[in-house]
Amino acid sequence: MTAGRSRKEVIRAAINDDKKRIAVMLDRIKELAEKYHGRMVELRRYFHAHPETAFEEVQTSKKIKSELSRLKLKSTSMAKTGIMAVLKGKKEKPVCALRSDIDALPIDEKTDLPFKSKNEGRMHACGHDMHMAMVLGAAMILKDIKSDLNGTVRFIFQPAEEVPPGGAIEMIKAGAMKNPPVKMIFGLHNDPIIPSGRIGVRDGVMMSEVLDFNLTIHGQGGHGARPHDAVDSIVIASQIINAAQSIVARRINPNSRAVLTFGTIEGGRARNIIAGEVSLEGTIRGSDSKSVKTVKKSLEKIVTGITNANGAKYNLEYVANYPALKNNPLANRFIIETAQELYGKNSVTYLANPELGGEDFARYLKYAPGAMFRLGVRNRDVGAVHQWHSNMFNVDEEAMKVGSAVLAGAVYNFLDKKG
Repeated sequence: MTAGRSRKEVIRAAINDDKKRIAVMLDRIKELAEKYHGRMVELRRYFHAHPETAFEEVQTSKKIKSELSRLKLKSTSMAKTGIMAVLKGKKEKPVCALRSDIDALPIDEKTDLPFKSKNEGRMHACGHDMHMAMVLGAAMILKDIKSDLNGTVRFIFQPAEEVPPGGAIEMIKAGAMKNPPVKMIFGLHNDPIIPSGRIGVRDGVMMSEVLDFNLTIHGQGGHGARPHDAVDSIVIASQIINAAQSIVARRINPNSRAVLTFGTIEGGRARNIIAGEVSLEGTIRGSDSKSVKTVKKSLEKIVTGITNANGAKYNLEYVANYPALKNNPLANRFIIETAQELYGKNSVTYLANPELGGEDFARYLKYAPGAMFRLGVRNRDVGAVHQWHSNMFNVDEEAMKVGSAVLAGAVYNFLDKKG
């Protein structure tokens, strides 16, 4: 012990020195995010101009691998078009992972951006283009501070987030979370509601459980002038849709959050023919499993009752079930402390309620603790005001500095404390 200093004073001094060291490193990470912002913008615009949908992300995958190769990071292809890359620091363990989704949506882009989609009927309308750019940006930053990392970083670029049951299942089956096992995983998702550069966090349920379904009504076709000789599947479908709207309003506790949406309906071929069959596609969302089960059972009762009453039959098929995304509070602390150290106390927004959207990042959290934060991208000056999945969707690219820095900083902080 240093002469003239008590044990408490020595410990306090060590803690202060540790805080200063971390603060210096986070300042370095912030500087590197600024340095690599231009490259992140280039990458985001390339991905935006060349969108590819689920498990068709061939050129996207090649571009990611090319960028990883430029960084001298070894990468492995998996799950058809997915990629995993590894950056080893001073030690092999523990392993901290970053995940990005890579797929686009089947949407015709209507923006006038100079780098708008060149692939007809395909658009990055959910911001996965910037997710890829930011995780690659985090890789650039972490590569530069490699000698200060007390462990290994694994970068997971996952296909098919938008299409049930999601590409996370295939990435996990291929080994993305093991050998050695991941001890912490972080992700992010842009948010067009939160002002650009701020982040949104929430402990516990962040995104809802999702249950997607297909419903086919089997009636009996006939002449439009003789409805009494037919079983009109269109009328039956409309009755089911209308009746189902009462489920959330009258069967779900108002303190819970749930939704039932019919997204498609298809039936009939001519104005004077009664359709014998109608197909519907829909989704059930809930912030807890109890609400999802209640909506599911109530829908089944309504479908059974209405089809029986009309002399029809039906087939109800569940095509996907995404678990709720539950953020680990400790993982959130790494994100929150990093963001506040980098950008101040007011940079973090605490989200009061779960989002009713689904996210298969939840599947990774079955294998390791982790958290996903929201990155604000809203900025009227650049037209970043439209919702996800809009054909006018855009983001504020300045926010990518924040996203990449918080990701890299959270990884550094975790490895520093657990390595």
